[in-house]
Amino acid sequence: MAMNDPIADMLTRIRNANAAKHDTVDIPVSKMKVSIANILLDEGYIAKYELVGEGVQQMIRVTLKYGKDKNEKIISGIKRISKPGLRVYAGSDEMPKVLGGLGIAIVSTNQGVITDKQARKLHVGGEVLAFVW
Repeated sequence: MAMNDPIADMLTRIRNANAAKHDTVDIPVSKMKVSIANILLDEGYIAKYELVGEGVQQMIRVTLKYGKDKNEKIISGIKRISKPGLRVYAGSDEMPKVLGGLGIAIVSTNQGVITDKQARKLHVGGEVLAFVW
């Protein structure tokens, strides 16, 4: 089956695994997905990620993070913003704030894939990939 939007697939796998209270979720690997997983790790939304397998079968194994028990979810929402049918771009001065700064926006810029806070600090704009809160 052909996949039109691999980033949306990644976010949906994380959202579904989080809702089902799974410990880990496997996602097919790409450079963009690894950089998104790296941002989620740096911002404290996931516990860790690792590359498993090799060649065509290589996957990113994301270990999800929960509160004291699995009923407290760290990721309460994750949403794809820029889609293949409608790309969403933001300049450095109009970078979106998620929940008034409580969440993060993941932005693809010429400096790489970074958060909205880093994009404001570097004064760069780019494609708004996703919101996480």
